[in-house]
Amino acid sequence: MKKFVFIAMVFALLASCGKKKSNGQLVGAKGQKWHPEQPFGMTLVPGGSFVMGKSDEDRPAVQDAPTKTVTVRSFYMDETEITNSEYRQFVFWVRDSIVRTRLAILADELGETDVESDGIGKYAFKDADTANLSVYDKYMLDNYYSLMDGYEGRKLNNDVEIVLSTDEYPDEYYAEVMDTMYLPIEESYNGVRSWDVKKFVYRYKWLDIEEAAKAKNKGKRRKDFIRTDTVEVYPDTTAWIRDFSYSYNEPMHNDYFWHDAYGNYPVVGISWEQAKAFCDWRTLFRNSFIKKGRAHVNRFRLPSEAEWEYAARGGLQGATYPWGGPYAKNDRGCFMANFKPLRGDYAADQALYTVEATAYQPNDYNLFNMAGNVSEWTASSYDAKSYEFMSTMNPSVNDKSNMRKVIRGGSWKDVAYFLQVSTRDYEYADSARSYLGFRTVQDYMGTDVTQSKNSAR
Repeated sequence: MKKFVFIAMVFALLASCGKKKSNGQLVGAKGQKWHPEQPFGMTLVPGGSFVMGKSDEDRPAVQDAPTKTVTVRSFYMDETEITNSEYRQFVFWVRDSIVRTRLAILADELGETDVESDGIGKYAFKDADTANLSVYDKYMLDNYYSLMDGYEGRKLNNDVEIVLSTDEYPDEYYAEVMDTMYLPIEESYNGVRSWDVKKFVYRYKWLDIEEAAKAKNKGKRRKDFIRTDTVEVYPDTTAWIRDFSYSYNEPMHNDYFWHDAYGNYPVVGISWEQAKAFCDWRTLFRNSFIKKGRAHVNRFRLPSEAEWEYAARGGLQGATYPWGGPYAKNDRGCFMANFKPLRGDYAADQALYTVEATAYQPNDYNLFNMAGNVSEWTASSYDAKSYEFMSTMNPSVNDKSNMRKVIRGGSWKDVAYFLQVSTRDYEYADSARSYLGFRTVQDYMGTDVTQSKNSAR
């Protein structure tokens, strides 16, 4: 008995090694390891208060932006608009994920499960163990192949590259799967088959926290507020034609999104739903590289209208433009942004369409093109009276029944009025325009970084 007691004491001692002893005191529970990081390509916008709305005369008499002092918390924001190159990474990821899933399912149906083979077998499911699935595999499990009976808990083989060149297809079964991803022969011309971009679909789930908070104590459960969105991710390149009647813009339709010459230009033809899907994917993609045991990063999202205006002002109170104002030219007579400065003259600022995302000087928060180039989606719904009823703390008005979403900043085809940091405009959530893009934000963890504290130092 004494021997047993001694062994138990030894095990208890070993179990406590390396752990924080409480000695019966309140020392707090430890969570997952947190390693703060500034997201690549983003800048920290320190929280603080500012006067939101029109500080100058409302010449068009829109009367939708009366002045109001509000406060926003700290957040990270993309230094530039999301570029064609960055959005293509999203499109390619969706495409390749769908291809991998189709290859794995066909390999399983054929009994080709040898991942060491040279044929379609190397794309087979690796195993059926769900204990150590990655973030990517969990996403695919929830949104793609788990919907098909018999494939629950299967894991894709991500270690092998997708082959795109027809001359290098490993076997006829691989060619069969790839053939389903292209437009049929009758929809092709000049001997070139194009991707069927309608099949580039991103499906994701999200929790409607606002509705859940409103429905508290009404007998509903968490599952009642989980929503599923399915979004075609490919940009609407036809916007270059539809937006301008009797205008020759076919080169932009044909090349703007795909050609590397425009890789660092802002992506356009993106709807509000597509921009939200991109934010979800960016969160998923980053978390898929977070090591086990470490906390995941905060989600990426679209900025609220208040956050966008606060960031665009760059710490300048009462300014007309991100650079101050009141003029759209500097002291050397050079235009400060990409817009339409003269009637019918889009090129007076040395740019006909968009310019590179890092063109022109950034504002004091190191944010480029917060005025001009392309207008930008925000998370907020447009209501002419929203300033009257929105909160003064982190104001955010997002009515799900209101499809009019606020866009800010003005674009390459707009006059200077729309470049003003306080000017409000809107597009419908399902609209895709040749002059409309977006950038993302991520919440800053903690509250110790504020504009007021920085200014007092």
